[in-house]
Amino acid sequence: MIQKKLGFTLIELLISIVIIGILANIGLNTFTSAQVKSRDAKRKAHLKQLADAFEAYFNDNKRYPESNEAGQIMACGPGYNDSCAWGQSSFQSPEGAVYMIKLPADPTQGLNYHYASLNHGAKFQLYSYLENNQDPSIMALTGPNCGAKTCNYGVSSSNILPQTGRE
Repeated sequence: MIQKKLGFTLIELLISIVIIGILANIGLNTFTSAQVKSRDAKRKAHLKQLADAFEAYFNDNKRYPESNEAGQIMACGPGYNDSCAWGQSSFQSPEGAVYMIKLPADPTQGLNYHYASLNHGAKFQLYSYLENNQDPSIMALTGPNCGAKTCNYGVSSSNILPQTGRE
């Protein structure tokens, strides 16, 4: 009598392992891509919120807040000379009007936003670094750094384009 062998052959096991590996790789790449797009969407939302706060500041003070060379806002605390730390400080006028309770911070450690006030507060530019280099809103910027990377996305006041770079 011939006995049947139960189980899988080595070839069947190897094929199964390869298929599982391919599916896991596809799933991991999709998940990583979704995380990158999520962080980029958060950055864009932060810049929009900041631009809205700058417009409110402009309506009250007839100018945008000043900036320093590090790309920080100079409108935190009792004087115009106090720089705002991204993710920590509140954005307020020296008179005490609060425009943002807490400034947003870039979702990735080592990256930050870059703010530039131009012509003594007549206009502003605000930049971030987007991780997804396929994003259609990425700009070819050569200027400001957003921490460890060169900024590639920006918003600005209506009287200047983000692509113009610092004047």
